[in-house]
Amino acid sequence: MPILRIQEIRDMSSEERARRLDELRTELSKIRTMVHAGGSVENPGRVKAIKKAIARILTIDREELEE
Repeated sequence: MPILRIQEIRDMSSEERARRLDELRTELSKIRTMVHAGGSVENPGRVKAIKKAIARILTIDREELEE
């Protein structure tokens, strides 16, 4: 999955953002499970990118609730 930009997230509907947030959280969970099981991550930078994307989605959701 490519990195999500702010404008891309803003253009999504709230349902799309919720679905994407769920996908990202699932992917992060799988990576964390693999690391805890003693495996190595194929792309360690991906963890940071996923966490940032999750934070961006949550921030934009919060911004829209305040409007």
